[in-house]
Amino acid sequence: MAVHRRPIAQYLFPIGSLGLAALIHFGGASIEHSLLSIKILALIVVAILIFATVFVVLHHAEAVARRLGEPYGTLLLTFSVTAIEASVIVSMMLHGANNPTLARESVFSTVMIVCTGVVGVCLTLGGLKHRYQDIKRQGTNASLAVIMALTVLTLILPNYTLATSPGVFSASQLAFVSVLSVLLYGAFVFAQMVRQRGDFIEDLTSRAEHEEHVSEGGKVTTNVLLLFVGLAGIVLLTEQVAGSIEDGLAFLQITQADAIVGFFVAALVLMPEAVSAVRAALNNELQRGLNVALGSACATIGLTIPAIGVASLLTGRSLMLGLGPGDTVLLLLALAISIVSFGTGRTTMLTGLVHLVVFVAYLFLIFVP
Repeated sequence: MAVHRRPIAQYLFPIGSLGLAALIHFGGASIEHSLLSIKILALIVVAILIFATVFVVLHHAEAVARRLGEPYGTLLLTFSVTAIEASVIVSMMLHGANNPTLARESVFSTVMIVCTGVVGVCLTLGGLKHRYQDIKRQGTNASLAVIMALTVLTLILPNYTLATSPGVFSASQLAFVSVLSVLLYGAFVFAQMVRQRGDFIEDLTSRAEHEEHVSEGGKVTTNVLLLFVGLAGIVLLTEQVAGSIEDGLAFLQITQADAIVGFFVAALVLMPEAVSAVRAALNNELQRGLNVALGSACATIGLTIPAIGVASLLTGRSLMLGLGPGDTVLLLLALAISIVSFGTGRTTMLTGLVHLVVFVAYLFLIFVP
């Protein structure tokens, strides 16, 4: 029986990331309070460590996915990333002075990055390599329907309620929408895992192939453990870097600080899922890539909004969820394009370029609103 030895990097980077994050958090070595030269060097080191850990985490996620089969492996990665992302957003929201829009910007950035950026890259590169790619319309449309309902309820509806000022839910409205979000996302996961599992799987793997993957995958417990350790390190380090960026933007008196920090947090946290989705598209497994990308958007709204809602209700800190007019237009445009792109069940490079155009416009308007 062959013995599979794991490269030391598969252990080193996840444990190193979490260890460095723990040192910064509990050792008083906060990046924000260091000298400028040390701060810049520390940010570079942390950024390199985050990028390296992302690819190691992705290896463990794919190993778990092979062992568990789809869509369970994809859901495990989505759940773990979203849970840690929610904890980071809540931590940053409760840190220091009240920042009512940071959570909104992080969630909005996640949806835009996924629906325009990640999806756009997947469709463009997949179409460039394979010319045409087919998807399961039933599963993809179900994911889009959940995203549309959750985004409108949580990011647009607050601007039109009358109980409080525009953009803000009352306590009862926030609790109600949070419960609806959890229930809808729970129904989506049940459909993806049990009821309509075939709608989200491109090709069911044969038993022989599954057993081959299992034999190559090693011990799934080790992969799961290192997956969580790596993700925890990535997101905790992201929180520290985001805090430094927030301080720097405040020092430079940049008015769009929350939008920039929200984008940065969402981009780093989504990196493992984004790389996984692009790899799947390049391997002509577009449906799996879309499951990863769209599933992360569903989980971010369905789980993060309730988490920050509970934190807001318990601490009494205000929470502004309603988007501004420009962001609302971009969000609706991204959702409308997604409906058209996946309506035929076949995608091309041109389809992806349309998404990327909207993504570039979103990036530009972050800095030049």
